[in-house]
Amino acid sequence: MLHGSAPRTLVLHGVRLKGFARIEQLAEVTGMYPSEIHDFLDQLRAQELVTLREGRVSGWVLTELGRQHHADIVAAELEEAGMRDRVRDSYRRFLEVNTNLLEVCTDWQMRTVDGRQVLNDHTDRSYDQSVIARLRSIDGVIQPVCGTLGSGLSRFHTYGPRLTNALKRVESGDIDWFAKPVIDSYHTVWFELHEDLLSTLGIERARESGA
Repeated sequence: MLHGSAPRTLVLHGVRLKGFARIEQLAEVTGMYPSEIHDFLDQLRAQELVTLREGRVSGWVLTELGRQHHADIVAAELEEAGMRDRVRDSYRRFLEVNTNLLEVCTDWQMRTVDGRQVLNDHTDRSYDQSVIARLRSIDGVIQPVCGTLGSGLSRFHTYGPRLTNALKRVESGDIDWFAKPVIDSYHTVWFELHEDLLSTLGIERARESGA
């Protein structure tokens, strides 16, 4: 049975995943209209669960109270959905290819020339295509994981399509969509999926190796 999250929870969860969130980013993560998100953020701020940090770049962050409230909500959702075993299994499957993804991202940004590491200027098409082929293989492994997660907890259902979109853009020649941090690149979405799995299972990233 599919378990859906309340819109307010989706916004709070989006802030948790982004860490420092702009409204347009939250719209991508939640699929909600910016005006709706703004209203929920105002409510969450009134409850002292989020705060707006302003400066050269403004963004929303969780307060300490907000982090605890979020942890309580996702833990309750996990139990209500009866998804703990399925999410934990999906997390293990994710970890099996996570190192490969990180290696592929490194190889996209750097390459070996005459025995030394240099920045990849993306002028060697055959090299780039070989790295993209590896990314495509990883995507083939992670898409079923996303499908399993999204079939039980609806807030996971966006990851598969977002990863597909990023991969298609890379394949079409838009190299930024591989690992650029300020857009919904493959690495950006992958990192958020990782954070989502950790927060859902209540695992601290620093203790992940012992999970």
